[in-house]
Amino acid sequence: MKPAWREGNHIQLLENGDEYYPALFDAIDNAQSKVFLETFIWFEDNVGRRLHAVLLRAARRGVDVQVLLDGYGSHGLSDSFVSELTSAGVAFRYYDPRRPLFGMRTNLFRRMHRKIVVIDNKVAFVGGINYSAEHMSDYGPEAKQDYAVQVEGPVVDDILKFELENLPDHAQTRRWWQQRRRYHAAENRHPGEAQALFVWRDNDDHSDDIERHYLKMLSSARREVIIANAYFFPGYRLLHAMRNAARRGVQVKLIVQGEPDMLIVKVGAELLYNYLLKGGVQVYEYRRRPLHGKVALMDAHWATVGSSNLDPLSLSLNLEANLIIHDRAFNQTLRENLHGIIANDCQRVDEAMAPKRTWWNLAKNVVVFHFLRKFPAMVGWLPAHTPRLSLVTAPVQPEIEMQDRMTSEKSEVKT
Repeated sequence: MKPAWREGNHIQLLENGDEYYPALFDAIDNAQSKVFLETFIWFEDNVGRRLHAVLLRAARRGVDVQVLLDGYGSHGLSDSFVSELTSAGVAFRYYDPRRPLFGMRTNLFRRMHRKIVVIDNKVAFVGGINYSAEHMSDYGPEAKQDYAVQVEGPVVDDILKFELENLPDHAQTRRWWQQRRRYHAAENRHPGEAQALFVWRDNDDHSDDIERHYLKMLSSARREVIIANAYFFPGYRLLHAMRNAARRGVQVKLIVQGEPDMLIVKVGAELLYNYLLKGGVQVYEYRRRPLHGKVALMDAHWATVGSSNLDPLSLSLNLEANLIIHDRAFNQTLRENLHGIIANDCQRVDEAMAPKRTWWNLAKNVVVFHFLRKFPAMVGWLPAHTPRLSLVTAPVQPEIEMQDRMTSEKSEVKT
């Protein structure tokens, strides 16, 4: 499948679980034929149980429900929780499930990090929001700030086709000696309104598609770029493109975590502060709560929302998906949201907040930067991280087990 721009879509920004879950659950409740759901995290909490209920209702009325969860992010679901879904006919799969080794999980890398839902061939949801109470604003100080989009229109057919082609019966396994193709980033030759492009990152033909769209966006920016990314530690090409845009006079604004959910996230981002600030990039730390969003906009028309961070895992190993959007109304909605965050919840980073520019810090930054950039590729060489899909089989129903036992007892009596 080759990505292509589609016109005539209706795209709505959804902020946090407060807006995302009601829209999604209502759409699933109205599904007529099929529901495809992929996510990295599904917790068995109040949000997870609400998702469980709507999927169960859909399956029981005959809707074809397909679920794909990451084996690392969603390893904690109970057998009874999953069995109730599979008993109702839900096709329930895990991506790269692995048993713990000495109490530790070994499937740390090459995660299925996409967050996609397709309902019938009418509506799709793409973004960074998982299924857990952490994405609700009433969760408290640790509630995550995040985004998704609800989209209707021709691009939904592309997302559905992507889902169908990735089912085990249709997926093609490439041998190690077979040459991989490199697709060029799809160009929007006739820019207009309500246009959308579905792009993804895999470990085959589309290994750097999302990154190349960011690079293309930065090279064509004329006035403003805002990137809000939870886990920001990209390669030199993207950092260089950000500085180049700033030096051309573009206002390049980067929003990163100031209250991170993992300390290493802030440490990694701080390594880049001096390089970015010196090049004229405006860096803001989001301080209200943990930032989990993966969004960006450019000038008055371009935007993207998806699951892809700008870090080594998302750019080198994880399976990711973003929607690229060319629409002035959507761009303005996202701009107002991000400008509000910058004004009310961010602290601008200045040179005093950046690590001191010493020879030791410079040497340390160079070593750490290149190690973190190359580490995912090194991990990818390990056979232990060759991913696979595992289908959870439906449990045998109690009445069937009873019938089997009665039949067995009768045959024993006859013999």
